[in-house]
Amino acid sequence: MIVSTALGDDYLHQIQEQGITTGRSDVAHWGPDPDKYSSWTSHSNRLIPVYTFGTKGQPAGIDLNSYAGENSPYRNANKLRRIYGKPTEATLNPSADYLDQTNIFDLQKAALDAGKKNIFLVVFDGMDWQTTQAAAIWNTQQIPYTEGRGRGTHFQEYQADGTTQFGLMVTSPFCDDADIDVNKQIVKNSGGGLFGGYDVNIAGSGPWEKPKDILYLIGKSSETDGVKHSYTDSASSATSMMGGIKTYNAAIGVGPQGERPKSLAHLAQEKGYLAGAVTSVPISHATPAASYAYNVTRNDYQDISRDLLGLPSSSNPEHPLRGLDVLIGSGWGVNATNDSSQGDNYLSGNKYFADEDLKKVNIENGGKYVVATRTPGVSGQKVLAEAADKAAKSGERLLGYFGVGGSGDGAGHLPFRSGEGDFHPAIGVAKKAIAYDEADLTENPTLVDMTKAAIEVLSKNDKGFWLLVESGDVDWANHSNNLDASIGAVNSGDAAVKTITDWVEANSNWEESVLIVTADHGHYMFLDKPELLIRPENR
Repeated sequence: MIVSTALGDDYLHQIQEQGITTGRSDVAHWGPDPDKYSSWTSHSNRLIPVYTFGTKGQPAGIDLNSYAGENSPYRNANKLRRIYGKPTEATLNPSADYLDQTNIFDLQKAALDAGKKNIFLVVFDGMDWQTTQAAAIWNTQQIPYTEGRGRGTHFQEYQADGTTQFGLMVTSPFCDDADIDVNKQIVKNSGGGLFGGYDVNIAGSGPWEKPKDILYLIGKSSETDGVKHSYTDSASSATSMMGGIKTYNAAIGVGPQGERPKSLAHLAQEKGYLAGAVTSVPISHATPAASYAYNVTRNDYQDISRDLLGLPSSSNPEHPLRGLDVLIGSGWGVNATNDSSQGDNYLSGNKYFADEDLKKVNIENGGKYVVATRTPGVSGQKVLAEAADKAAKSGERLLGYFGVGGSGDGAGHLPFRSGEGDFHPAIGVAKKAIAYDEADLTENPTLVDMTKAAIEVLSKNDKGFWLLVESGDVDWANHSNNLDASIGAVNSGDAAVKTITDWVEANSNWEESVLIVTADHGHYMFLDKPELLIRPENR
């Protein structure tokens, strides 16, 4: 099948819909079967790009080369044992250039210990090298690279006064699964399913290389006794990047034995920094959750929100955590009467953030947060900006709670953009169109608005701050095998990165600021004929 050269103005939209409706596309496919547009909708164990700014030439621990090349932990059996907690099959590689996801924690901690004033971590959830390449081709209308860092987005091209670096990392977890008790908040047994690792001889030394066994990167093997390694979920990976340990999939801030290391946010607060998290998806989803909360399962959303905001929770009932200084994200308008995965203390109402907890944290009710929520008939950008201004001037904390309500695709998140930049992405594997009304678009801020608001409040602290920004809709688009929405999500997140670099240039410098841009895991898209992403008139 050849993609039509007369697809109309929304060329990318039509490419995606053709792939979904016919089941095939010459442009791309998702999963191990090249004859099907969609044969896999979950994660993979691909190497993930890491882009750093303010790191090159810095002291050991801050420079990315402290963990790559000859310093890669994958060259050293003892380092691997410490990371994975056990020997790892077919993972030692004397020529490894890549780092490990736990080294993202190490780098940030080194920056914190060195007194770097502003530390930013931007996580494009689910954005692997192929996803970025697709966005870059679409943005530039050419094939600007076939390996390496590449160009076509701001985070690929920005040089940060010559302090920019690029690397790759392994994101494989400790193991697939664990037996847990959500009510008692204990890990009864870990080590279920596959253990983690990365076999370079099968998977390749770069994500642009085709694996020798197409099934390996999704935890399978074409051979009966072939090597298999687990691929991570967002919770495990975020715990590694922000807590410095490998753990089982679905863990939030806890290790395989239930250990609870201090995350970067906690460590920063102990040093007098402020700490914040911003996300385009629900505030208690895996990535923002693991920045601060402790829970044996990522599904215990309401208790995770309590940890994030300093309320008593099932994991911290007697001594609540301090709470993040800024938390802005989505989840508004998504309600459920029951949710057994959240334990016996689940409260009917909002699924991600209990309604009574929202009232408790509001400064108007004696809480600690200036609260901005989606308000009927009022601009979300304005609501959030006014709350941020108030919090910055008063020295109070800031909570922003927005999103698209309901129960359909995209509920609980910020509106999804398409590759064209509008809010009409093509259909994904569910074959359901995502439609927004005018209120959804006007009553919600953008990820850029959220990032600006967070920086405004956090930067009032003379000591400094740590900030997580998550572009979570990339993952949702890739789970849906939706190339149109995926490229739109990359560009939305890229705009937030530019907001950060613009702020550093105007208010700081790359001597006192560190920015890491990466992803928590990959998916499994293959660009078969990337040139077909270029509009016919541009070829």
